[in-house]
Amino acid sequence: MKTFEHGGAIELFAKELGCNVNEIIDLSSNINFIKPKIKCDFSSLDISPYPTYDTLYNAIANNYKIQTDQLELFNGGSSGIFSLFQFLSLDICTIYSPAYLEYKKAAISFDYKLQLINRLETIDETPILNSLVVFVNPSTPDGAYYDIKALLSLWDQLNCTVLIDESFLDFTDEKSAIKYLDSYPNLYILKSMTKFYSSAGIRIGAIISNSTNIKKLKEKEPAWKISQLDSHYIQEALKDTEFTQIAKKQNDTNRDLLQNILQDCSLFEKVYPSSANYILVKLKQLTANELQELLKPYKIMIRDCSNFDFLDERFVRIAVKSQKDLKLLQTALQAFMLKLDIAPFMKL
Repeated sequence: MKTFEHGGAIELFAKELGCNVNEIIDLSSNINFIKPKIKCDFSSLDISPYPTYDTLYNAIANNYKIQTDQLELFNGGSSGIFSLFQFLSLDICTIYSPAYLEYKKAAISFDYKLQLINRLETIDETPILNSLVVFVNPSTPDGAYYDIKALLSLWDQLNCTVLIDESFLDFTDEKSAIKYLDSYPNLYILKSMTKFYSSAGIRIGAIISNSTNIKKLKEKEPAWKISQLDSHYIQEALKDTEFTQIAKKQNDTNRDLLQNILQDCSLFEKVYPSSANYILVKLKQLTANELQELLKPYKIMIRDCSNFDFLDERFVRIAVKSQKDLKLLQTALQAFMLKLDIAPFMKL
């Protein structure tokens, strides 16, 4: 894996296999496999005028139960990350890792000194004074949710500016850090709407903070950065009032199925518990690349996690998808077990 490479490169994978993209089972990308109902006719959408964003801001603010002056929108979560890093212009960035790799990339791009804390082993390590603290919750690539109340108190004592990434919180019933905005003036929260609303091609990301911070951030931002297509898609998705509960319930059911499949497979040394729509596993003997090669005949793509900090070539992330896709994964893994003369799966 390249240093900042992500999952989801299905076009290259399909080209390598000599098949169509729609034949690929993408278990590498953590995009919701359930989609909201969209009623907008995009062919009739008038895109000639400059976009205005009042209704978009109102819809998203209402969704997160905040005020519009606590919200700034971006052309995707990654754009929000880079804008915030540039805006804050601090000296040190402390990332609780492993974490979404764009944070490390942004820190390097804007000349921050990096401190990486291995949250899987030494989460109690003290961040550097006055640093920008980044904490992804639920985490990636393992999907753990953390109660950050004690950590927030520590960060506040160290005069840290804090960014909590809640891109996968919508998949859970856990509480947002939004409730801490009044208590911690240097707190920012990232929301990436592409994950839960199954729209990686529609770029909407949000930074939430107190109104004073957001006002200052907005002053550094361009006038137009979200297209009419992006805006209308998300607004229509938010109108599907049944979507949230349907998506959560189906993802919970399918995550349990995937958890069982992985736990019943002797190829894995450890299956990490997850609150999100993906599961991290550690292989016993195979590398992630070797497992991927075994899965190619089934046109299944997985996420090699060797480029995450504190992980190595034996770590793989597998996304929650349809039961049909997950059972094909089970069939593939069971075939490997029989070929390697390893004890077969327990019957589910």
